[in-house]
Amino acid sequence: MLKSSKRKSPADIAFIIFNTILLTLFCVVTLYPILNTLAVSFNEAVDTLTGGVHLLPRKFTLENYRTVFRTRTLMRGAYISVMRTFIATLVHMLLTSLLAYVLSRKEFLFNKQVSLLYVLTMYVSGGMIPGLLLLKSLGLTNTFWVYIVPGAVSAFNMIVIRTYMNGLPDSLVESAQVDGAGHFRIFLKIILPLCKPVLATVALFIAVGQWNSWFDVMIYNSGRDDLTTLQYELMKLLSSVANQSADPNAMKNASNMVTPESIRAAATIVTAFPIVCLYPFLQRYFVTGLTIGGVKE
Repeated sequence: MLKSSKRKSPADIAFIIFNTILLTLFCVVTLYPILNTLAVSFNEAVDTLTGGVHLLPRKFTLENYRTVFRTRTLMRGAYISVMRTFIATLVHMLLTSLLAYVLSRKEFLFNKQVSLLYVLTMYVSGGMIPGLLLLKSLGLTNTFWVYIVPGAVSAFNMIVIRTYMNGLPDSLVESAQVDGAGHFRIFLKIILPLCKPVLATVALFIAVGQWNSWFDVMIYNSGRDDLTTLQYELMKLLSSVANQSADPNAMKNASNMVTPESIRAAATIVTAFPIVCLYPFLQRYFVTGLTIGGVKE
């Protein structure tokens, strides 16, 4: 009878053991902060201060989450965060992929020069104050569109998508042109369906950035409660809790007390939950799109 597999050498066995131990340690290092944050978010705040809370809550409570969701403007902020994430991602993907298609075409005479201009924006910036003055002169401050317009096109994402498009066979576009298709139809019917991996990757980057953004709210729309976002409200909540915890009278009602550590843990879980739910649907495209879009010339 033929042996089904070759006998492993001692070196192969040692490599398997070492690789298993290394990957196990990597998983522990990666998962422990997440599980610890989840445990702290469900643990009583005062009990957490004594230490010793690792993977499971020692004194289970929902007070931390009640404090987070009790914030008056939280639901409005969550709605604005969802809307800005959805609209900004959609606008960014449409404009950036369209620009990438134009710059990927060899018949466009100035593709190298225009690409260079976009690359320069990655290294040279006017600064925060000139940017604020520009957006104010354009009438974008204190409006919802200040979340959308400034980041509508990204040079880095354009390069990633353009590089992926350069790897597609030119015969697909040429055959479509022979059949009478225009560039816009080629872009919608041929190029975009073939670019799903890289588009999903870039969309995930944009969505995570928009969902986690709060600094632009503080700079441009801090005076508009109707344009606040979830992240900004949680940041304000964390600051207020930190001020309350410094009050000596706060310990009188210690059973319902929350601390910056407990609120930070609960806020982290609340804000990360939508992205964690979204990622599994895009994960199969993520590695392929990032690798192909970032390697090919």
